[in-house]
Amino acid sequence: MTRSQSSAPGHAPVRRWSLLFLLLFLMVAVVACGDSSAPTADPSPTDLGPPTSTDELAPTDELAPTAEPDEPEPTAEPEPTAEPTPEDGSAEPTPTDGSGSAGACAGSDDNRAFYANAAGAVDWPVYCPVLPAGWFVGNGSYTLAGGGSIVIDYRGPGGAGLEISEGFVCSDADGCVPDGPDSGEAPFGGLDGTLVHGTDGRYAVVVDRGASPTWIVIGTGLDVDVFTGFAADFHLVGG
Repeated sequence: MTRSQSSAPGHAPVRRWSLLFLLLFLMVAVVACGDSSAPTADPSPTDLGPPTSTDELAPTDELAPTAEPDEPEPTAEPEPTAEPTPEDGSAEPTPTDGSGSAGACAGSDDNRAFYANAAGAVDWPVYCPVLPAGWFVGNGSYTLAGGGSIVIDYRGPGGAGLEISEGFVCSDADGCVPDGPDSGEAPFGGLDGTLVHGTDGRYAVVVDRGASPTWIVIGTGLDVDVFTGFAADFHLVGG
């Protein structure tokens, strides 16, 4: 009779540990072979040279300042015409000569031309004052309307003045002279006039009071003798 073998109680654990080690080895080998993504050693760096730089945009030229607009050249001012001029715009007549010239009239050449032009445009005698130095024209005008008229004033030293009206300038009975008594005859150039003592201190010489034409001169700030002397010296320009 054969005796069956019985396992020794001490051999079974050794066999089991051998199997475990075998399994672990196989697992490690499989992992090592199957990991294709394992990092490789870095290649040694190569010298790429200095980095190339892109072209920088060249700065644009600064805008040159635009030229300032030229200032407009001043236009020549119109030359003043001789004043005063006829109000109706008619052509200026040629100055008269001889005894009717305006050469003796006081003032500037323009003042004398004014009288000459007026005398050539109306059909009644025109007179101008003959005054010493220091007198000048203030304002003056003449018109041909309604028969024509001249109105002009002169200013003198110390506030003295003369107001002259000739032609169709007054149709009032008082003759357009200051209020006051008549003081006898007084010449207005070559015309016979009347002296009036105004209550306001002025004097007047009037020819053909209230008529048309008429001639009037009114003095302010003047002694009566000086004033009447100016009135007598009026010069005939035309008639």
